[in-house]
Amino acid sequence: MSVWLPSAPCTPGACVETARAATAVPRAVLRLTAVAVLVLAGIVLSPLGGRIPAEWVRRWCRAIVRAMGVRVRFTGPAAPAGGLLLVANHVSWLDIPLLTAVRPARMLAKTEIRQWPVAGPLAARGGALFIERDRIRALPETVARIAEALRAGAAVAAFPEGSTWCGRAHGRFRRAVFQAALDAGVPVQPVGLRYRQDGGGPSTAAAFVGEDTLLASLWRVARARGLVAEVEILPLIPAGRHTSRKSLARASQPGRVGEPDWTHAALV
Repeated sequence: MSVWLPSAPCTPGACVETARAATAVPRAVLRLTAVAVLVLAGIVLSPLGGRIPAEWVRRWCRAIVRAMGVRVRFTGPAAPAGGLLLVANHVSWLDIPLLTAVRPARMLAKTEIRQWPVAGPLAARGGALFIERDRIRALPETVARIAEALRAGAAVAAFPEGSTWCGRAHGRFRRAVFQAALDAGVPVQPVGLRYRQDGGGPSTAAAFVGEDTLLASLWRVARARGLVAEVEILPLIPAGRHTSRKSLARASQPGRVGEPDWTHAALV
């Protein structure tokens, strides 16, 4: 792996908590079965592409999260139509359906996801834009492809931290994807994602970090009790407000101002 790639210090052993009161195994199995059925339904319907109403896609994504036993709370205004760069902090694989529930979008994903069973073909059929993270020379071409999609009126969703974090800590937003928004002249819609225990404090049970496997993370979430996903749709950043990708990236990052619980120290 190239040394320039973004990475997080979070690991399953150091950061991810084990639920003290886990749900029963049979219920966890039922949750996973329900998710599998929903994902397979998505694969069957994916050839329809843009003919599927956006509201149906939103409901399907919310249903996937809820089928895992995770309650979802949305706050903030609806994301606008038209070309839009949708960005969020990155904690879990759950972030993908949650962000799509805000507005269906073409997801920016690493090329390795193409090889994932089920998720890979689903992402490709959904119009995902794949990035070769190991080839820095391919970055300008990727930015150009994102800008082209944005100019065409599509929404593109990205996690600019470039790596997942546990939720007790966060990384800085990388600038490259914001260049595409500047080049296309489209607004940026920031979204903040948090995972908490119902009636309690922050939770790292949903985190998918380090050498964690997808199967292990799926099982941990399925067995979690009282997990809540909070999706905060932050104020839209209009096109033209920022002229540099550095300032645009900084302005787009959730928790940069007035949110101390985005830092590791505030939660320990």
